Amino acid sequence: MKIFRLIFTFVLAVIFNCNGYSQVKGYYRFPSLHNNLVVFTAEGDLWEYDMASGSCFRITTNQGVESNASISPDGKTIAFNAEYEGPTEVYIIPIEGGIPKRITWEGVKAGSAPKVYGWTKEGKLIISTSYYSTLPGKQLVLVDPVVREYKRIALAQADEGVFDESGNIYFTRLAFQGSHTRRYKGGTAQNLWQFDGKNEAKPLTTDYTGTSKNPMFY
Repeated sequence: MKIFRLIFTFVLAVIFNCNGYSQVKGYYRFPSLHNNLVVFTAEGDLWEYDMASGSCFRITTNQGVESNASISPDGKTIAFNAEYEGPTEVYIIPIEGGIPKRITWEGVKAGSAPKVYGWTKEGKLIISTSYYSTLPGKQLVLVDPVVREYKRIALAQADEGVFDESGNIYFTRLAFQGSHTRRYKGGTAQNLWQFDGKNEAKPLTTDYTGTSKNPMFY
């Protein structure tokens, strides 16, 4: 509940306190929080809002949409998805802004682009990709943003991953099935699983036949 309160508070704060835009209603998406800073998408660009000072500024002004921002554990870097050179790829940028650095070079078809889901405490990016699959399917990988080295997580059909402080990963088995069918309970419904890196992964939401997704660890 605390995470949802923070996101709700952030949306209200942006609407009423974002410098000269205080009277402008916007569409604010994909918030990422780190201490007092919130990075989010609005008007297709990344913005940064300081909840302590109330200051807000645009980080990027490039063509194409930037989304799925995630602030690194040390608060120095933002990872995000962008469409700078055609297909959606993963980029990083300093928290104060600057020139984005491209991390992935997959060039995959629409709907199968790599997606940022967060960071490990060691500073590796958690990315979902179809790069290793010849059929529609997702694979979670860890990417070193310095040397761009990929390490596949030993999980099949895994998407939307997040780690806890002990190294357990929580993920959805199967990727989003493509529609927004209400109360979907078909064979491609997502559900939450846990994996400790050693033993068999175990399901967490088998008592619910519908879709469970978007794990967030707090």
